[in-house]
Parts: sequence; C-alpha cells; structure tokens
Amino acid sequence: MLVAAEASGDDRGAGLARALRRRLGDGVRFVGVGGARMAAEGVQSPFDISQLSILGLLEGLLAYRRVMARVEDTVALAACEKPDVVVLIDSWGFTLRVAQRLRKLDPKLPLVKYVAPQVWATRPGRAKTLAASVDHLLSIHVFDAPYFEAEGLPTTFVGNSALTLDFSSADGERLRRELGVALDVPLLLVLPGSRPSEISRILPPFADAVAILKASHPDLAVVIPAAPTVAEAVKAQAGGWAHIVEGERGKLDAMKAATVALACSGTVTTEVAMAGVPMVVGYRLGNLTHAILKHLIRTPYITLFNIAAKDFVAPELVQDDCNGPALAREVAKRLDDPELRRRQVE
Repeated sequence: MLVAAEASGDDRGAGLARALRRRLGDGVRFVGVGGARMAAEGVQSPFDISQLSILGLLEGLLAYRRVMARVEDTVALAACEKPDVVVLIDSWGFTLRVAQRLRKLDPKLPLVKYVAPQVWATRPGRAKTLAASVDHLLSIHVFDAPYFEAEGLPTTFVGNSALTLDFSSADGERLRRELGVALDVPLLLVLPGSRPSEISRILPPFADAVAILKASHPDLAVVIPAAPTVAEAVKAQAGGWAHIVEGERGKLDAMKAATVALACSGTVTTEVAMAGVPMVVGYRLGNLTHAILKHLIRTPYITLFNIAAKDFVAPELVQDDCNGPALAREVAKRLDDPELRRRQVE
C-alpha cells in the first residue's frame, strides 16, 4: 500500500511502484492513495488527492474535518485490502494520522515513512513522534539519520528523486518549436507550485512580475508547466499571458528551454537547478502561519541548495518581499546579464 497526498509524493510513489515491480515481478499488487502518476502504475486512489494539498496552520484548521475524513477512508482501504506493508510518502500531517490509526488497527502491520520531516530546520520533536508511529524511515537527505536514529527509528538513506531526473530525452528546442518561440527569444519558466493554496497566493505576484517584465522585455516568452493537481486553476488564471504545458515531457522540455526561472520554493527548485537554469525563488504563506514559523525555523534559507551552500545562490523573496516589482527586478537582472546567469548555474 502506497499513500501520497501531494503532487511531489505522487511522483515519488509512482517511481517506487515501478522499482518494486521491476524487483518483485508482475505478481506484486498495489493499493493506496495517490494522483495521476501513481494511477498509471496501478494505484487506484479512492479519492482525489487535490483536496489534501494544504499548506498553512489556518488552512489546516479549516480543512481539518475534510482531512480526517480522508484519513478514515485511507484506513478503511487498508482494513479491506490487508496489505503486507504500507509506505507513507511525505505529507507530514496526513500520513502521520494515517500511521497512528493503522498502528491501532493492526500493531503488526509494517509501516514505512518515505521522506522525513525536516527536523533539522524546525520542530525537532517530530523525530520522536515519528519514531513512535512507524517502523522504518526512508530518508532523502544523508544528514537525516542521526535525528531519527537517536529516537530509535531505523533510517535508510535512499537518495533524493529530484537528483535523478533524466533529462536525456528532454529537448528545449522541441518545446520552443511547439510553442512558436524562436531560439534567440528569452524564455521565462514560471513555476507557481502544485498546491491550490500556492496558486492562490503565489501566482498573483508572479503574474504581476511577468506584466512588469513584459513591459521592459516585449519579446519575453513565458511558459508554465502545470502540475496535474492545479492545472485547471493555472489555465484559468494564467492562460492569457503564458503558454501552459502539461505532463512530464512538457515540464522537462520547458526546463531545458528556459533562460531564467521564477520558482515557488519546493522540490521543483532542485529540479530546475539540475536542469542548469538560473532562478529566482518566491514564496508566500498565510500571515498567521508565517508569523509562527518565523520563530520556529532554525535556518535563514528555504531552498535546499541555498541551505547546502549556506548562501543565497538563488535569491529568496518571501512573504511581503514576494511581490511583483521585487520579483521582476531580480528576474530582469538575470535576463539582462549572461555572466550573472552563468555564475548562479556554476
């Protein structure tokens, strides 16, 4: 049983299902919760995971009853299907509640968590909570293990799937041809996130930035690879000023075609970095969530490669700084300065 509640988890779950099928043969059967990518691998979800794509304390409180109903649906699926093992992928709040209820349902059922909560950045007490809830942790960072093993949770480093993206068949020129964008025209890659709350909060300032940039760079082309969970919302809000592409091929082609990216903080920033594209990172949370997290987060950076470098390799414009003029200013610097782009990529 594979359980994922967001687009990035759906991607990881699909990759895990493919790898397990290669290892175990066609006799392995999958059940669980996921999105379109996991469905393509045979995981038929009992509900649409877009309703679980929630970020923020207030949003979480408002959605609590809905989320708990989906937790019970997930546990009911396990009770019916009786899986041999359950893998709970990322999505801390949802998967923790599923784990705790599955533990009560069947104390002997092996529970594996895939992707650790970022206790190195905030709320270290979650390590102890997780250790009491699951049997094993598969981590995507080499530095995760000590935090969880100190609480008695066996941990295996399995690598970050964002670092294994295969760009060998990606073709930026193909995308430009399909969109009618000449090779010498600057192309801005806009990545507003994969959660509905990110689209509602982050896409508007990104749109403001694009409007400012197009006034100063009239030939600028813009492309948005839309995650399945938010594709319709992106089309409704950005269809008039950006080319919208869907699917993995479109996303990878767009990353290879881009001159500069304007990216929502998250897994996608690592993917864009792997594609060798300079970027500006923006993010907005609800005001209450941001006010609380400011006192909890122990790192000045939110982007993984900035955390690794202990430096702002890419500028991060967060909360009030994530506004059209500020974002446009940072993107314009990179559009206009090939040497600045080269230094960031390096």
